[in-house]
Amino acid sequence: MLGIGDFLTRTRGRGRLHLGDILTYAYLVFGTLVMFVPVVWLVFSSFKSQASLVRFPPELLPYDNEKVQVEGYDDPLPLYRVTMDDGTVRELAQVRRVGLEAQMVDPAQPDEIIKVNINQREEVRIFRMALENYTEPLQRFNFLTYLRNSVVVTVAATLITLVINSMAAYALAKYQFRGSTLIFVIIISTLMIPISVILVPVFLVITAVGWNNNLLGVIVPGAATPTGVFLLRQYMLTIPDELIDAARIDGASEWRVYWQIMLPLSAPALAVLAIFSVMWRWNDFLWPLIVLSRNELFTLQVGLASFQGELNVQWHYVLAMTVLTLLPITLVFAFLQRFITTGIATTGLK
Repeated sequence: MLGIGDFLTRTRGRGRLHLGDILTYAYLVFGTLVMFVPVVWLVFSSFKSQASLVRFPPELLPYDNEKVQVEGYDDPLPLYRVTMDDGTVRELAQVRRVGLEAQMVDPAQPDEIIKVNINQREEVRIFRMALENYTEPLQRFNFLTYLRNSVVVTVAATLITLVINSMAAYALAKYQFRGSTLIFVIIISTLMIPISVILVPVFLVITAVGWNNNLLGVIVPGAATPTGVFLLRQYMLTIPDELIDAARIDGASEWRVYWQIMLPLSAPALAVLAIFSVMWRWNDFLWPLIVLSRNELFTLQVGLASFQGELNVQWHYVLAMTVLTLLPITLVFAFLQRFITTGIATTGLK
């Protein structure tokens, strides 16, 4: 039995790398970099200060300008390594900058102001993780409220999606009635309708039933998805009809057949649909932005927009909160990912 090390180091050639091995590993490495480098950059950038984010050339690790407390000044001053006119190098703290001139002081002798050209100074850099990027938004913004709303919307919408789509798929897969194929084609054809076309009609319906500025207006409209109906129907076609017939002969009701036979056997496809639904609801921005206008009802994606002002975008807060919003969906994917291959690979096979 091959171990994982032997499996990863197997080659097509006898004891040496084949051209196909080189191309395969190059493709896999390139794909890994394309997928994970942006995520790694996002995580490291979330620990950078606002000044470090705009520094050019950009750096991966969160380095920041070291600051020192100088007598006579309330706030710590940034520390610089300054090359003096006589060639000596001194570490001075900057009080202020006026154009191309920087006013500096010696931390040991803060009474004397030293004026130097900004090109003569270089930042004293230290590795510092700006943990305040995570703590300050929790204190200044309603992040926990946004998180709660997103969790409610995602969980409720996903449960409703699984129930409604599985019922429709069960009827289309196992019931023989006139027009079933036409109904299935109509459901699938709705995939070709752009979301922008139905935004206004759906909004008018939501307003008419009183769900404007209500989380129900975000949860219910997207509950039934043609993708979910297609995925579950194709999977349920692979379940033998004899199981359903045997259950009916034993006296099982249609609801019991659906609940105790079809749903457990369709668990891999349901897990795949659950992952898709969680990603759709959690990352949805446009529809909650249209339906919700009260701050206490905002979801995370809409709430993140509050960090953007008219003249300034607080990118250090946006990146930190973005990392936090990625954690729940990452945990859901890690928990259900083992079902993805099984659910997709066996869909449509009979």
